[in-house]
Amino acid sequence: MKQNKVSFQNPWTGEPLSQQEIDEMFMRRCLQLAKNGRQNAKPNPMVGAVIVSADGRIIGEGYHVRCGEGHAEVNAFASVRPENEPLLHEATIYVSLEPCSHYGKTPPCADLVVKKGVKRCVCGCVDPFAKVQGRGIQKIREAGIEVTVGVLEKECLELNKRFITYNTHKRPYVILKWAQTVNGFLDDGGKGMAISSPFTKMLSHKLRAENDAILVGRITDERDHSQLNVRDWSGKDPLRLVIDRNHPCFEGLDFSQGKTSVLDQMMDHLYINKVQSLIVEGGAITHQAFLDAGLWDEIRVETAVGKSVEKGTEAPRLPHDVRLLTHEEYDGNVIDIYERSKY
Repeated sequence: MKQNKVSFQNPWTGEPLSQQEIDEMFMRRCLQLAKNGRQNAKPNPMVGAVIVSADGRIIGEGYHVRCGEGHAEVNAFASVRPENEPLLHEATIYVSLEPCSHYGKTPPCADLVVKKGVKRCVCGCVDPFAKVQGRGIQKIREAGIEVTVGVLEKECLELNKRFITYNTHKRPYVILKWAQTVNGFLDDGGKGMAISSPFTKMLSHKLRAENDAILVGRITDERDHSQLNVRDWSGKDPLRLVIDRNHPCFEGLDFSQGKTSVLDQMMDHLYINKVQSLIVEGGAITHQAFLDAGLWDEIRVETAVGKSVEKGTEAPRLPHDVRLLTHEEYDGNVIDIYERSKY
């Protein structure tokens, strides 16, 4: 059923947009808004919401600014001017993630959507969190509000892949990251060497600011004396972890020698402590352990095209089940990002 009475046109062809195209247009705005919560919404997901009147005007929008404060839907409704309140009964609310249905630090957003009496609700994707998982959508539908689910679903899931992995697989989202010479070595004869450029180093610090924890092996830590913090970007330092394969422990936690592997115990520990994402920066043995265990979601490889050495520590080999996601060149260095071809 078509809800928007206005006819949006394709700027290139002049043809009117379909309802699906209109929905995707406003969902992209939701995604733009959601990204504003990247630093402070954690451990909650990033969510954006847009309220559109029947004549196609945005009359309210918001995003989840900070954990413990109002969700995107709350902020969107709060931004509606008093003179536009009567328009809500014919309006559509777009939200990048299913409205919550449970009481947490704030009341259920699904109840608010019902209370405001909008005509239609468009969700980017279902919330995988155990206390939601479709219940918000069901509650809104039972109130007689039309609900459309799955608009730009891939993009909405990608935005919150850390949150989703944490809640679906009960472990952090794991990023394996290393820098190598053009002929595939991590160092020069066992000695550390500068592979990243100043710009790609800044990108590494940006990545650190976007994730909860960072881990290296003891040998890498003793050789490089890495600070593993955010110096060339704005944001919070990730939790610093160093693991020793001979004496497995970190942050005062000693792992048992039982049937469960050290890495599985580590994942359980991080999950319990609400660490949603982990960057593994080395070294080769540590990376290989994660690869052998299948404990990875994303691999980032920086290659210095103009640098080669005669011998050194060989870089890990990519597993067979990878798909190249992006390939970018910066200052003569190439950064390739891979994801699983299938889970």
